[in-house]
Amino acid sequence: MITRIWHGWTTRHNADAYEALLRTEIFAGIGARAIPGYRGIDLLRRNVTDGVEFATIMRFDSIDAVRTFAGEDYEAAVVPPAARRLLARFDARSAHYDVVESRTATSGATR
Repeated sequence: MITRIWHGWTTRHNADAYEALLRTEIFAGIGARAIPGYRGIDLLRRNVTDGVEFATIMRFDSIDAVRTFAGEDYEAAVVPPAARRLLARFDARSAHYDVVESRTATSGATR
């Protein structure tokens, strides 16, 4: 399994609109592409000194599946124009990691 991690930053004023765009349009559009080997996406959000930081963690079966999503230059960020208008800045490149272990919590686990 491969994870693709990317970060973008926006102003506090644009943060809710950016999150809504991701949830209602961008993530749905990715899912609608029915990319073989695409396993899902997580959205993270946190307040930072100069605005709001977002991170996405995508999961794929292979680098070939990532290429199907992002193109031959698979590390290049995929940021649609509507998202670019709401972001103050973003990573131009995504980082990719091999998942060497993934655990889920047991039923007796606590936070």
